[in-house]
Amino acid sequence: MTRGRASRLAASPTMVGAITVLIVIVAVFLAYNANRGLPFVPTYRVSVLVPDAASLVPGDDVRMGGVRVGFVEDISPVARPDGGDAAKLDLKLDNVVKPLPRDSTFVIRTQSALGLKYLQIAKGRSPAGFAPGSLIGLGHYKPEPVELDQVLNMFQEPTRLAIQRNLLEFGNALAGRGPDLNRAIGAAKPLLAHATPAMRNLASPRTELARFFPAIESVMSELAPVAETQGRLFASLDATFSSLATVARPFIQETISKTPPTLDVADRAFPVLRPFLRHSAALFADLRPGAEALRRTAPILASALVAGARVLPASPRLNEQLPPTAQALLDFNNDGGARSGLRRLGETVSLLDPALSFITPAQSVCNYATLLFRNVGSASTVGDGLGTWQRFITFDLPPGPNSEESPSSGPASGGPDSRNFLHSNPYPNTASPGQPRECEAGNERYLAGRQVIGNVPGNQGTETEGQR
Repeated sequence: MTRGRASRLAASPTMVGAITVLIVIVAVFLAYNANRGLPFVPTYRVSVLVPDAASLVPGDDVRMGGVRVGFVEDISPVARPDGGDAAKLDLKLDNVVKPLPRDSTFVIRTQSALGLKYLQIAKGRSPAGFAPGSLIGLGHYKPEPVELDQVLNMFQEPTRLAIQRNLLEFGNALAGRGPDLNRAIGAAKPLLAHATPAMRNLASPRTELARFFPAIESVMSELAPVAETQGRLFASLDATFSSLATVARPFIQETISKTPPTLDVADRAFPVLRPFLRHSAALFADLRPGAEALRRTAPILASALVAGARVLPASPRLNEQLPPTAQALLDFNNDGGARSGLRRLGETVSLLDPALSFITPAQSVCNYATLLFRNVGSASTVGDGLGTWQRFITFDLPPGPNSEESPSSGPASGGPDSRNFLHSNPYPNTASPGQPRECEAGNERYLAGRQVIGNVPGNQGTETEGQR
C-alpha cells in the first residue's frame, strides 16, 4: 500500500516540482541567513561599547585569532556620561567562545583595501567571563589603530598631484640608468660595512630611538599652526640666498677660507683676553648706575652742550682775562684793610639778618615797600599850574561807648550804633618766620558787628596790587 502510494507520488510531475521548489526555497533561506547564524543553533550574545563604529555595518565579521566566531547583529548610537557619543555593537557569537574572559579587548580592523571592516577580539586570560547579554564598557576597546584609509586620507588633492609629479620625474631620472645604479650599489658596499656599527648603536635600547618619532610628532604638531609663516620664511630665505649668491665669490668664499686661521688666532688670543673681558664686565657693572643717571640727565647735558657750542668761541678771550682777574682777587684777599672790611661786613650782615628775615618777606612776598613809596609819591603829584595839593578823606566816626571820636577808657565795643567796633591789626602777617604765608595788611575782610584786634581769622593769600 505504502510502496504503491510512493510510486504514484514519484509518477506525479506536480508533486515532484512542488517538492523541488520547497527544497530550493529552504536552501536559499539558509544561504541568505548563513551570515546571521543558522536557525535553531544556540548563540552567545553580548554588547560592546566602542568610541566610533568606524564604518562597521551590521553583518560584518567578528574574529578571534583570524577565525570568524560570529557577526555584528546591530549597531546603535549611545550617549556617554561625559556628554560625548559612542557606538554600541550587538554581537552574536558562537557558543565556542562562551564565556569571554573579562580582560578581553576589542578593536575594529580593516579587512581589505576596499574599506571592509571587522571586529577583532583579543581573548584574555581571566577566569571570570561575561554573562550572556552583558554590556562591555569602553575600557575594553584598545588600542586605537591607524587604518590604511586614515593614512590615505592625509594626502589631499594638491599632495596627490605632487606625488604623481614626483613619481613621473623620478621615473624619468631613473630611466636608462640601470648600469649606473648597479655601479652605485656596488660602490656602496664599503659604506654598508661602516654603517653596521652605527646601525647597531641606533638599535640599542640605550639610544631611546623609540622616543625620537613621538618627539618628531610633537614638533610637527607645534609647527602645524605656523605652516603659512614657515612657507613665507622659506620664500624670504630664497630671496636672501639669491642676494648672497651675488657675493658668494669672492667675498663669502674668502671669508670661509680665512675662517680657520682666524679661529686658530682666536684660540691663542682668547685665554689672554679673558682677564681683560672679566675686568671689563666688572667695570660695566660699576658703570651701570652712572649710565642710568646719564639716561635721565641726557636732555640736560644735550642742552648744555648746545649752549656751550655757542659760547665756546669766546672762551679764549675769557681765558686771557682770567689770570689778571685771579691775581687782582688774590691781591684783594691779601690786603689787610680789605680783609678787615669784609670781616666787619660779615658782622653787619649777621646783625641785620634777624631784622631782614622779617622785613624781606614784606617786600618780596607782599610788595609793601613799593606800594608805600608809590603812595607817598602820589600824595603831592596832584595839582595845577598854581601848585599841588594833598588828598585826604574824613571819616564820620560812629558814637557810642569808647568811641574813637573822643578819649576812651577802652576799645570801642558797640552801643546804639552797630558800627562802633574797633578793628585794628598793628602787626599784620607778611610771611615772615613763624607767620602764615599771607599778605594780611589791606586784605583783611571787614567783619561787621564784632570787635577785631590783631590778626583776622583765615588766610588772606599773597595777592596784592602789583604783586601776583
